Amino acid sequence: MKLNKNKYIVILGALCVLSACNDYLDKMPDNRAEIDTEGEVTKILVEAYPDHDYIVVNEMMSDNTDRYLANNPNTTRYVENVYAWNDVVESDNESSERFWVSCYDRISNANLALEGIDRIGGTISMNLKEAKGEALLCRAFNHFLLASQFCMAYNSQTSSTDLGIPYIEAPETKLNPKYDRGTVAELYAKIDRDIQEGLPLIGEDYYHVPKYHFNKRAAYAFAARFYLFYEKWAEAEKYATLCLGADPGSLLRDYKKMEGLANDYLAHANHYSSAEVAANLLLATTYGRPGYILGNYSTWKKFAHVSYIAEHEDIAAVNVWGNTSTSSFYDRPAYYDGSNFSYVIFKRFPREFEYTNPVAGIGYNRSVYPLLTTDECLINRAEARVMQNKFNEAAADLTLWMQNCLKSAAGQTLTPEMIQAFYKSVKYSYDDDPLVSTVKKHLHPHFDIGEEGGMKESMLQCVLGCRRIETMHMGIRWWDIKRYNIVIPRRTIDISGNPVSVEDILEQDDPRRAIQIPLKARDAGMLPNPRK
Repeated sequence: MKLNKNKYIVILGALCVLSACNDYLDKMPDNRAEIDTEGEVTKILVEAYPDHDYIVVNEMMSDNTDRYLANNPNTTRYVENVYAWNDVVESDNESSERFWVSCYDRISNANLALEGIDRIGGTISMNLKEAKGEALLCRAFNHFLLASQFCMAYNSQTSSTDLGIPYIEAPETKLNPKYDRGTVAELYAKIDRDIQEGLPLIGEDYYHVPKYHFNKRAAYAFAARFYLFYEKWAEAEKYATLCLGADPGSLLRDYKKMEGLANDYLAHANHYSSAEVAANLLLATTYGRPGYILGNYSTWKKFAHVSYIAEHEDIAAVNVWGNTSTSSFYDRPAYYDGSNFSYVIFKRFPREFEYTNPVAGIGYNRSVYPLLTTDECLINRAEARVMQNKFNEAAADLTLWMQNCLKSAAGQTLTPEMIQAFYKSVKYSYDDDPLVSTVKKHLHPHFDIGEEGGMKESMLQCVLGCRRIETMHMGIRWWDIKRYNIVIPRRTIDISGNPVSVEDILEQDDPRRAIQIPLKARDAGMLPNPRK
């Protein structure tokens, strides 16, 4: 459903900064139409969710990706720079600049809805109360996504000085305004405030398709993830439990059902992102090509989740549950080999095409993906419990996740002692050789996780490994790399499938962990992220 942009003209300071277009400067912001009916409020909230994504960029920057052969032709200058953690100036539909504009555009829509609700005034209806909750959650969520991309990870040691991003709390009424970025700590405090105000108002009565809105479970899952990132472990556990209810197993993805699907990429991808799947709490559509770039096409496959990563670090590596192969999973990952690439993927992203001119055959690539799921929420709760030394409860969550997706783990039960023993037996990645990696990497968060090899650190290794597999291709691994300050190299894989060289290393607290804000924002005077 597309909102009529002629009716709702979005003049947002951050968006003006990006565009620097004369036609924006020729229009007064207060010429926008007023939102003053319940129908207009609910209509504009349909477009309060981002329509561009972080997925491809995050996957390319993370350790889910290696470079396959220096002369591989399946590449572009844009993705070369993303993979190398360079400040990108090229334009692409997957770009962080498009994501920045999309999020601030959606924040503007949420603010217009909130302004409209205030204008209606009086005793507002139940629908408008729920709409207000949705608008507040959308405003918080879009700012949270921007913070996760363009800021250093929150931590109690440096976030009071680390650069934030502008938190926009009202429709813009000035031409080309200048915004103070503030700090990450200030930004998180405002997100926290909006969550606490909006969460009690969330309902589901007025939604036609609840999975595309902040329904109650989705709102709880967002809160759980946010408070995990905010280092408020008890709050993260509380909201994850509210999301998962008394019987979490009934809400997890039915991977056994996926095992019975046709051996076809789109059959699995369409099911994975279906609104009918209980595990999918909040779905979004995107103008992008994850179905090609992270799917079974050669697109950008100079950079991919290569077989070496799968067999040494995640999907097919020896793990706490024993020897693993792609056949261990109900939803079996697939190997794809070509003349100059080899990669292993889950089938995750549908491929759609929106024609703007059917006669000319032109338009946009689209896809659908889950922003929040119960499976991730369960692993998030396990992490929150580990951080509170609730090791048995965390192991129970990890056992439930393991048994749900790994048919080879049927009947197995993970215990804290088993988890610690396994991870103590595994070498850390890159210790003996910067080319060689395992399922275990050194963790350097700014919060206390105990000594290496201790119970808490071992349990966190398991949490991070499970979340890496569960969210493979979804962009979330990059956020764990930031939060846990994990050092990763940029490696090249040779024709035999093994790493042969290291071109660069992302060190602890490397400022490149915060993606550079868009060039047009910098050109207009917004303070850039620091670089060495």
